[in-house]
Amino acid sequence: MNRVRTQSSISTMCPRMPSVAWALAVLLVITVIATQSAPAQTFNLLQTLKYMNGAESYDNSFVQDGTGNLYSTTPYGALGQCFFGCGIVFKLSPTGKQTVLYRFTGKKDGGMPHGPMALDAAGNLYGTTIAGGASGTACGGYGCGTLFKVDKNGKETVLYSFKGGKDGEGPFGGVIRDSAGNLYGTAQNGGAFKSKCGGGCGTVFKLDTSDKLTVLHTFQAGTDGEFPIAGLISDGKGNLFGTTSGSGLLGDGTVFRLTVSGKFTVLHAFSGGQDGQYPSYGTLLLDASGNLYGTTTQGGGSTHCDGGCGVVYKVDKTGKEIVLHRFAGGADGATPYSALVQDPAGNLYSTTYAGGTGCGSFGCGTVFKLDTAGKKTVLYRFTGGKDGATPYAELFRDTKGNLYGTTYGAGAAGLGTIFKLTP
Repeated sequence: MNRVRTQSSISTMCPRMPSVAWALAVLLVITVIATQSAPAQTFNLLQTLKYMNGAESYDNSFVQDGTGNLYSTTPYGALGQCFFGCGIVFKLSPTGKQTVLYRFTGKKDGGMPHGPMALDAAGNLYGTTIAGGASGTACGGYGCGTLFKVDKNGKETVLYSFKGGKDGEGPFGGVIRDSAGNLYGTAQNGGAFKSKCGGGCGTVFKLDTSDKLTVLHTFQAGTDGEFPIAGLISDGKGNLFGTTSGSGLLGDGTVFRLTVSGKFTVLHAFSGGQDGQYPSYGTLLLDASGNLYGTTTQGGGSTHCDGGCGVVYKVDKTGKEIVLHRFAGGADGATPYSALVQDPAGNLYSTTYAGGTGCGSFGCGTVFKLDTAGKKTVLYRFTGGKDGATPYAELFRDTKGNLYGTTYGAGAAGLGTIFKLTP
């Protein structure tokens, strides 16, 4: 595997993301090892994705309104000119009923939504697509992506179409919204340094309420990093935190802070060894003390995976990194692509794309809990059957402790599932 992800490996185009079989092929045969068993969890299959109601949820996490409805996207399925459908925005009721709010066409309205959406008090949803938009056939022939709004009735409005130049292209990480209504996010490619990174190293941007886009930082593939695939998180004071999937001191990714005044600081540069390698697609988690939590897809030192099976890490306010867990492969899980969520007691929850049981020697993925003492518990291991396989996206935890998530593969139609885990 290349030490730095390139545009060819993380496509901004309409053709599908790497298949499950391709992605699993980067792992070596995993030996099943002993791991902590969980108390009984009730797995509820809420929906089987069958193309017209979405397909292969990737990094598309949930947001919740005041009445308990959940909202998310899938990058594939439904209609449009994209290779495998251009994706949807959908609502999931508290009883598990799915309603498709909007189907993307891959044209000016955008195509292939990725990353978390933001929700305002009026019920409007805000998000990003990595393809489509007014740029037409630019950015490899599929458009450079959009920022969009979908209202509660399913009407879509394009707020901004990326041009693939200094403004960036392929916004993969979704958006966050401040109290004034401004949107913030990252574009994985493009920027002022188009000659680098095979088409630009990415940007951090702001879209104000008049739909004016401002580039807050342009990555240069140096110590600052390159390819900001994950989205951003804010501390409430306007400071932004994020990750890059490549470059830094040794080319293995970074954790960064961008202040209100525009000062950019690398808090941690990954070495590719015990500290982890290649931060995941998931947005960082920020606690009340200012500590950041995240996952890496590789590194950690395990010999059961090609390049290591990944880690869960913490970066404190001074930039010191602490590895909370190194995945060992097998029953323990491997390759966490998603963000972490935290309960009021400080316990962390997430998924691994591989490991667990089923799906041959690689495993179909897991849901896990990591407590404040560093004890890891596997809550569920996917079988690769109707329950799904290979979860990528961030979990959503409600006030009762229920966990909601999606899988990229398997299910009755082979296109993934929507599930709920009840403690």
